[in-house]
Amino acid sequence: MTDFENLNLPEAQLTNLSDLGYLKMTAVQSAALPPALAGQDIVIEAETGSGKTVAFALPGLAHIKPRDFATQTLVMCPTRELASQVAAEIRRLARFQANLKVVVLCGGMPIGPQIGSLEHGAHVVVGTPGRLADHLRKGTLRLTRLTTLVLDEADRMLDMGFGETVAEIISQTPKTRQTILCSATIPEDIADLSRDFQRSPQRITVKPVETVKITETFIRVDAGSKQEALLGYLQSNQPDSVVVFCQTKRGVDGLTESLNALGVRAMALHGDLEQRQRDDVLLKFRHGSIRMLIATDVAARGLDIEALPMVVNFDLPQDLETYVHRIGRTGRADAVGEAVSLFVPKETFKIERLEASREGVIKPVSAPNFKAELPVLPPAAFRTIEISLGRKDKIRPGDILGAITGSLGFSGSIVGKIDITPRASFVSIEKSEAHAVFKALGNGLIKRRHPKVRLF
Repeated sequence: MTDFENLNLPEAQLTNLSDLGYLKMTAVQSAALPPALAGQDIVIEAETGSGKTVAFALPGLAHIKPRDFATQTLVMCPTRELASQVAAEIRRLARFQANLKVVVLCGGMPIGPQIGSLEHGAHVVVGTPGRLADHLRKGTLRLTRLTTLVLDEADRMLDMGFGETVAEIISQTPKTRQTILCSATIPEDIADLSRDFQRSPQRITVKPVETVKITETFIRVDAGSKQEALLGYLQSNQPDSVVVFCQTKRGVDGLTESLNALGVRAMALHGDLEQRQRDDVLLKFRHGSIRMLIATDVAARGLDIEALPMVVNFDLPQDLETYVHRIGRTGRADAVGEAVSLFVPKETFKIERLEASREGVIKPVSAPNFKAELPVLPPAAFRTIEISLGRKDKIRPGDILGAITGSLGFSGSIVGKIDITPRASFVSIEKSEAHAVFKALGNGLIKRRHPKVRLF
C-alpha cells in the first residue's frame, strides 16, 4: 500500500496532500500510518529524511477536534531548528482544516509572545523540552486534553540530557494519550523510555536502502593546510551550495572570518547566535543569497535544506552517528550529493573506524591545488527581500508574487523562493533585478498595504 488514497483520511486532506506533491508514501509512512491512524502507540526507527514527520503529523491532525482550542497534539523536538521545521510541515499538512492553530515553544525566543499565543489556545504545540517545561511550570501550557504525544528524534533528546525533563512533561499528560516515538536508533535508554510511557507499541523499523546517491570523498591533509584543501576542492567542483561542518563554535567563527577575508562569501551557524540571526542565515542560504554555510552540529539534525549538493566535514566528528547525520543533509529525496571529509594524520583512527563500520577500504585522495586568482564558488544567484507582512496579515505567497508581477510589472521568472512567517515574508529575487524590486516594493502595495522592506 503506497497511495495516500488507501488511508482513512478526509477527502479534503487527500486533496491537500496531492496539492503538496505527496502522492506516494515512503516506506516509513506506508508501515506507520495505518496503525498510527488507528490510534495505536508506535515506535519508528528510521533515518533522517525518511518521511517521519508526515508519519506522525497526519495521525495527530486526524484526531484533533477543531472546536476545542485545548492542546491536543504535542511534538517534542531536541532543537529549535527541528521544531521550526516540524511546525512548518504540520502547518502545510493542516491546510485542509480551517482555523487549526499550531504554536512553536522553543528556548532562545522571548517567552512573552508565546504566552500570548497560548492564551488564545493552540491545537498543536511543537517545542523543545526546556521551554515546554517552563510553560508547564508557569501554568501557561496545559496538557490535560492531549490525545497525541510525539517524541521526535528521541535519541538526540536523551543525548542532550533532556531525559528527566521529557519524563516530567509526559507525567502531566493523560494516560489515555497515543504516544509516537521516533528515533534514528533504539539503544537501551530509548527502549526503556518506550517501556515506561507506551502501551504495547508497534515497532516500525526501516533500514536505509543502500544507494549510490551520496558519493563520499576523503582527503588526507597536513594540519596547516585544511583551509587551502577545502578551497581547492570547492574551486575544482563548483557546487551550487555547500554546508561545511566544524566541531566547535570557535572553529566555525574562525573559518568564516578567514574565508570572508579572502573574498569567499560564507556565513556561520551555531548555538551562540540569536534566533533572529539564525533565521536570517538559514533564509539567505535556502534562498540562494549565499552559497556556503559553516556550521556546528546544531545543523546536523533538524536542518532541512532542499537539494543540497555537497557537505564537507572540515573537522571529522567524534562518533559514527554524527558522521551519518551530517552527510545525510545531502543526497535527499531523488537528488544526488557528495560528502567530503578532510582529515589530518592523527585522525587516521577515525577513518579506520569508518572502514570497520562498512567493511570496506577508504582510499583518500589529494585535494586539487587552490588558485587564489580564480573564484572559489559561483556568485550567489539571488538576493532576499524581507517584507513586513506575514501570516498574521493574511498574506500568502500568491499575494507577493502577484504584486511583483502584476502592479509592479516584473517577470515571474526572476522570483525564487517565497517564505511566509507569522509577522514577515521573504522572497528571493534574481540578483540583477533585486534592487529594482526592492525599491518598487517599498513604494508599492501588497493587498492594499504599504509594507516596510529590507534587502539582505
